[in-house]
Amino acid sequence: MMNKYLGGTLVGFAATLLSVDALATEGGGSNYPMGAESYLVGALPPPGVYPLIYAEHYAADDFNGNDGNSLPIDFRLRADVVAPRLLWVTDHSLLGGQLVAAALLPLVNLDVSVNGLSDSNSGVGDLDLTAALAYHHSANLHSAVGFDIFAPTGEYSVGELANIGRNYWGVQAVYAASHINPAGINWGVKLMYDYNFENGDTNFQSGQELHADYSLGYGIAPNWVVGVGGYAYKQVTDDALNGVDIGNKGQAFAIGPSVKFDNGKGFFFSAKYQKEMAVENRPQGDAFWIKTIIPF
Repeated sequence: MMNKYLGGTLVGFAATLLSVDALATEGGGSNYPMGAESYLVGALPPPGVYPLIYAEHYAADDFNGNDGNSLPIDFRLRADVVAPRLLWVTDHSLLGGQLVAAALLPLVNLDVSVNGLSDSNSGVGDLDLTAALAYHHSANLHSAVGFDIFAPTGEYSVGELANIGRNYWGVQAVYAASHINPAGINWGVKLMYDYNFENGDTNFQSGQELHADYSLGYGIAPNWVVGVGGYAYKQVTDDALNGVDIGNKGQAFAIGPSVKFDNGKGFFFSAKYQKEMAVENRPQGDAFWIKTIIPF
């Protein structure tokens, strides 16, 4: 979940190390952890309470500028995240969909170095609260629509390299859909649009962001799907500093192999590796993801 937990990394050093023009969104990160979702993203389980676990290892040794090339700095970022999420699928309906609520609170270990300066931090990151409606169009096709609120609960200090909180609120609109076929094509997509509020300590407001997690695979054996997955990201409005647009916009694309196991009784496990490319004004690296849900 690097893009989220990079937090304020590099912001305090932008003027001396990178120049603010090299950063898109504050610190080159985002409230949402890009690429977190995979298969079944739009397929909500039957009514009940479900604990989920997301885990990620992210590593980046390049920070790309506006031209997509690595900046001439000595940059290193390592992030390890375990993010428990509690999902509540109710038996109530609204507008034809099941009411769904969720909360996620990540545990983060972050290590950053830039041009000989280094910092590390561990702790609780920013809280993510979700409300959604889930739809089951057929046995194979499912979708959900909703929103997330990101609350700045993680530790943050101006000038620190390794901030695990972003220090501003965010709202994210979400549409997700999944097609499930145990003996054929499986796909999932989660489309999101983010509005970021101003960081009151830096007077920096990150631009609005459009992004999607995706997966595409094939059922090769009972309960098993293999394929590819990743994310696509584009910042659609400029950042602002002290209320003045400064023109920064980021982009990225990631892809890699993925696998899912589903026992058909509510438990599933997915894993994927994703490599980032076509990156502008953000770190470029590699991530390994694990996601699991355990019904009770």
